[in-house]
Amino acid sequence: MELTWHGHSTWHVVVDDTELLIDPFFDNPKTDVDPEALDPDYLLLTHGHSDHIADAGSYEDATVVATPELTAYAQDNFGHEDAVGGMGMNIGGTAECGDAWVTMVRADHSNGIDNDPDYSAGMPAGFVIGDKKPTQESDPDCTTFYHAGDTGLMSEMVDVIAPYLEPDAAAIPAGDHFTMGPAGAGIAADWVGANVVFPMHYDSFGAIEIETQEFVNEVKAAGAAAEPVVLEGDETYTLEP
Repeated sequence: MELTWHGHSTWHVVVDDTELLIDPFFDNPKTDVDPEALDPDYLLLTHGHSDHIADAGSYEDATVVATPELTAYAQDNFGHEDAVGGMGMNIGGTAECGDAWVTMVRADHSNGIDNDPDYSAGMPAGFVIGDKKPTQESDPDCTTFYHAGDTGLMSEMVDVIAPYLEPDAAAIPAGDHFTMGPAGAGIAADWVGANVVFPMHYDSFGAIEIETQEFVNEVKAAGAAAEPVVLEGDETYTLEP
């Protein structure tokens, strides 16, 4: 599994022959990529805020993976025709997306589209992407990536995501103000039980600027077994089983 961070919460994930793009927002200082240069099979949207769906219209041929409410918005406003399951999915569901299996999990955040609370996009979400369908039986050969979405700390990380979905790697928001900051992200790194953790959702604009060393320090202070890895923008990390 190849994980490429394009700044903010934008991740390009390759599982065998399937490409997935999460939260496309390329107007951030960490990336030099032209959105049109990517051609994902699936477009995963955690929620409807503009810094997570701004470039969704560049991928109208991709199959949308989002809540039914946000899926309908993408179809009406961005020209998307295909959606996973025909209408999107919801919290707790797992969908087969090419060579990947995508489970939608909870995130604690708001979810008005374009920051307008009168237009709800349903529940905000995170995604757990694996190369095998999750079951209650632990599979050491399964490779799994957790994109936490925009969230604060929540007990579901330690009660559900860690024991049942067993992420090998996790991308955790760390910019503070709109999500948890480095201290909360460090605790989350411990709770989700991943082997490697990446900070995301930081430095895109003034309110969420941080020193990434704080994230590294807080992961260690929490006693997390995970290795904190700070990627450069557009850098790829290869995740092995």
